[in-house]
Amino acid sequence: MSENITRNYLEIKSINALNESISPKLECSINLVKPDDFQINKFFYKNVGKKHRWTDRLIWSDSDWIKYSSDKKVETHILKVKKDLAGYFELICHLDLQEIEIAYFGLLEEYHNKKLGGYLLSAAIKMCFDKKDIKRVWVHTCTFDHTNALKNYLARGMKIYKKETIKI
Repeated sequence: MSENITRNYLEIKSINALNESISPKLECSINLVKPDDFQINKFFYKNVGKKHRWTDRLIWSDSDWIKYSSDKKVETHILKVKKDLAGYFELICHLDLQEIEIAYFGLLEEYHNKKLGGYLLSAAIKMCFDKKDIKRVWVHTCTFDHTNALKNYLARGMKIYKKETIKI
């Protein structure tokens, strides 16, 4: 049995277009993972992605994870609520193209519905435009992602620039 999914590609081309979310009432911090720790990427990919059919990296070996997470173009940022891991995002910096892709983004399920998604996405977009000469930040989302994912991207000021339907 085949199934159709819709994939939306979104972009934001200026920090001035960002509709920043209000800060949550929880005690939060967002930190760059340094030194690189592939276990963090692997943990979030598996735990955030398990309900959203993130499967392409499940076959990766630890060597694959290490190679990816230590790539100079990749940055991993984690959201903590107090001292607990709550969410993350991975950025792939294409500085030669003056753009950054938000490759993976999400919250652990126990942190859903706490107004953290908009806060985390606002921070991700701001961090991207803080880098020199960035002219575009982009992401893609699909119908398997969290029901609020597309709404969050649009609410922050991102615009759909491409839409496709894929039969799987």
